[in-house]
Amino acid sequence: MRILHIVGALNRGGAETWLVQVLHHIDRSKYQFDFLVHTAEPGAYDEEVKALGARVIPCLKPPKPLQYALNFRRILREYGPYDCVHSHVHHYSGYVLMLAAMMRVPMRIAHGHSDTRSIDDSCSLLRRAYLSTMEALIRRFATDGIAVSENAAAALFSDCWKSDPRWSLCTLGIDLRPFQQTVDSRQLRAQLGIPADAFVVGHVGRFVEVKNHRFLVEIAEHFCKLEPKAVFLLVGDGPLKSEIEALVSSRGLDKHFIFTGIRSDVPRLMKGAMDCFLFPSSYEGLGLVLWEAQAAGLECLLSDIVPEEADVIPPLITLLRLDVPAEHWAKALFTIRNRSTFPAKEEIITNLRMQRVSIETSAERLMMQYDGTEIISHARHDWSLS
Repeated sequence: MRILHIVGALNRGGAETWLVQVLHHIDRSKYQFDFLVHTAEPGAYDEEVKALGARVIPCLKPPKPLQYALNFRRILREYGPYDCVHSHVHHYSGYVLMLAAMMRVPMRIAHGHSDTRSIDDSCSLLRRAYLSTMEALIRRFATDGIAVSENAAAALFSDCWKSDPRWSLCTLGIDLRPFQQTVDSRQLRAQLGIPADAFVVGHVGRFVEVKNHRFLVEIAEHFCKLEPKAVFLLVGDGPLKSEIEALVSSRGLDKHFIFTGIRSDVPRLMKGAMDCFLFPSSYEGLGLVLWEAQAAGLECLLSDIVPEEADVIPPLITLLRLDVPAEHWAKALFTIRNRSTFPAKEEIITNLRMQRVSIETSAERLMMQYDGTEIISHARHDWSLS
């Protein structure tokens, strides 16, 4: 079966990382993945997926619908035929799937990864018209729709998504193997320039508005007054990185912050360098990095807009509203600072809840979706231990 995935670029985002991990865990003699990207710039995962037999195919000009349609048609004629076009570009999937239908692709999947309702509700009239049009196209041309959480489903397929049998939930998954490896914490911290006795608050995410880094800096400013040995370890890159670095400097917090840039060893950093995880996002479809933080045994302080599906190990999760002042977030971090993590880190990987979010389980569900096997219900998954 030949599947064409539509993504913006193959960089280290949650959906892209998941797709690459799925590619590692499927029968590649049965399922052939290709990736259509909306950029000519090389992506972080390009070479890795090529080594696994997938092709990375640029299709430019998404803002110019006619030119994009011509490029899309040429690509499907040159590289196809495809049995499935699986689109991960949120509302723009409506246009992509319309083009796929015109090219007679039999299976056309819209995949919701984000809950953007909070910003969609306050957008301009022109933007609303665009969203309405794309949603109509998804309803018309998608043969299947899947989402990473109930919130993400509502954002892409409307609040009444459960009434349409085409729409379903298919949670993503993470590779648990790196979290089973031993990490020399003292050595790793020394490499990063972190004092051995520091309390390290970690964050992993692109430097974009939704990740709410400005608020994170506010929290840090208050927390460092409560814990002078605090270090904030920020992993990732993005358009706002320079602005956040400047903000940290202007608040006199340079000695409390380390910006690592993009790293390929996030599980190692979580296990060996971080003491807890801070995640004040403005919205999320799921937040795979939270599953990774819990797999590493980190207590997580996060905004209450993060979907419940992200709470795999409830004792590790503390939720706060975003309208709560930064000082209160800092006090919540200090509470975490002064208690022991539960459950024991070495027990987490074998926890039944954690096994249910493994990449192996997720890849199997996705292949069954491609095969047309009915395995996913509209009900929320039962994460209770048995």
